[in-house]
Amino acid sequence: MNKREFNSDGSLKDEARQQMLATGMSNEAINDYALSLKEEYDEWKHLDQTDPEPWPIYTAYDFFTEQEKKEFNRDGSLRPEYVEYARKIGISESALEHQEWRKRNEVENYDAVSAEHAEQGINFGEERMKERIEDSRTYAQRRRQMEQDLRNFEPEDSLPFDKNTSY
Repeated sequence: MNKREFNSDGSLKDEARQQMLATGMSNEAINDYALSLKEEYDEWKHLDQTDPEPWPIYTAYDFFTEQEKKEFNRDGSLRPEYVEYARKIGISESALEHQEWRKRNEVENYDAVSAEHAEQGINFGEERMKERIEDSRTYAQRRRQMEQDLRNFEPEDSLPFDKNTSY
């Protein structure tokens, strides 16, 4: 439902009613419109209460690579064992601080975007996870297609990957 036209309880806002009247809609038409959408709102609210959609929770950590999971904690801070290792191999303190700052920002941005989307009823983490799964699922398909295209002497600019890439 549109927040500009409807209150949080599903009822039509007075400003929206006035705007509809100004465009020539009759009171009866406006009332029918408001009533049908209020009924739809009440039905959705009832379904949310009795049979809510699953809402899997994904954190930024779920999108870390395996290497990042070895280096960083869930909040984006560096793991002590990684810091110790990094110092041994000569990574500077400032480079480590920058790594940690960048990863913490990534986590904070993910959390902010996720919260913003949740207010709109969108599960940001779930959407990203579906994209990731789809990307990994289609890679093999694209690879097989490229092999077929190479056998058919397709033009190089139509290939999904550089033909000289070892795949």
